[in-house]
Formats: sequence, structure tokens, C-alpha cells
Amino acid sequence: MLSGNGTISTAPNGNGGWYASMAKTGMLKVVQEAKIEWLNVFAVDNVLQRIADPCFIGAVIDSGKVSGAKVVAKAAPEEKVGVLCLEDGRPSIVEYYEMTDEMLHSREADGTLSYNYGVILNYLFRVDKLNKTLSVKLPLHRAFKKIEYMDENGEMITPDEPNAYKYETLVLDMVKLQDDCLAYEVDRNKEFAPVKNKTGVDSVDTARELLRLNGVEL
Repeated sequence: MLSGNGTISTAPNGNGGWYASMAKTGMLKVVQEAKIEWLNVFAVDNVLQRIADPCFIGAVIDSGKVSGAKVVAKAAPEEKVGVLCLEDGRPSIVEYYEMTDEMLHSREADGTLSYNYGVILNYLFRVDKLNKTLSVKLPLHRAFKKIEYMDENGEMITPDEPNAYKYETLVLDMVKLQDDCLAYEVDRNKEFAPVKNKTGVDSVDTARELLRLNGVEL
């Protein structure tokens, strides 16, 4: 696919590349020199994201675990969020597009979803445990995306529907490399207002409404 005349389309390598990028740019030297012990990493498309939340940080440190993830109870089985769970006794996150129908609808004896807690991309990591991830080649995940491209007539085409696969590394695989992870549930109406769609669910309009609900005037 071409992004221009004679130019092959390329894209960022996903949110799993953040720590390796810090190493490449020399930012880890700053972390080491400042003796920073914990790093909070979060997604930018959630307008209610709480950065360096002292309650979250305190809970993770008090738990004795080496990482933490903020989660919300899923609004519906099909909600497009990755789900925090355990895999062979270790923390794991299953992306929504990699879950089977059986996993999506599986329920516990009390009726709650077996895979109930969706991550909102707000993680806390202990730096000394993150360093080992630099020697690991993270797996690539395939995401179906809407990618602008140049057609055979030299015209730029902006598709209305997904038209290409993009391969990404994901921060969730860094969680899998940790010894343990605290699941820290938060109120979705106060901390989860993602902007992923132009209209409808998880759109600019729904994010604005949640901002107003939390006292933010636009």
C-alpha cells in the first residue's frame, strides 16, 4: 500500500513500543539518574484518564505487586476492551478481537461474566521489572484498520470501512511479563471516556457528555 507517490505506507509499532523507545532516546538514563522507581503509562484517547493517581499508586505499592492495571466492569459482553485475567497463574490480558464467542459470553455461577474486567490502558510498572522486557521480542498483534492509501490512478483514498491489517506490539504483553498485577477497579463514569469512533459509542459526543457529568465545562 502506498501513502504517496513511491512511498510505502508505514505506521507506529503500537503502544508496546513505549519502553523500548525510552531506551533508544536516552530517557531511561534520566529515569535512572532521578532514581525513579515506578512509571505510569496511559492511553491518550481517554479524556477522563487520571494520570499518576495517588490512590492507584498507593494501592499497587501496598499490595506488594510489581505492576497494576486500572479496570472497569464491562458494559456488555461484546464491549471492545481488552480483559485482565490470569493465565497459568500469571497476569494476562486478552484483546477483544482475539476472544472467542465462548469466552465473551462465559459466566460464573453468580451470573457475572468470567472475563468481566476491561483494562482502560492505565498501568503502573516497577522500573526494575520493566528492564527485562527490553531483551524480549514482543509478539505482533494483527488489527484491522481504516488506512488511507494511493490507488493505481494516483488518487488518495480514505476508506469508510477497515481495509488493511496493521501489525502492532501491545503494552498488554508487557503486563504478561510481570510476576503479578493488581486489578484496580474504578468507576467507568468517572475515569473511562474513550474517543474511538466519529459517532455513537465511545465517540466525541459520549466523551463530552461524560466530561459534563464530571463537572468539566467545554
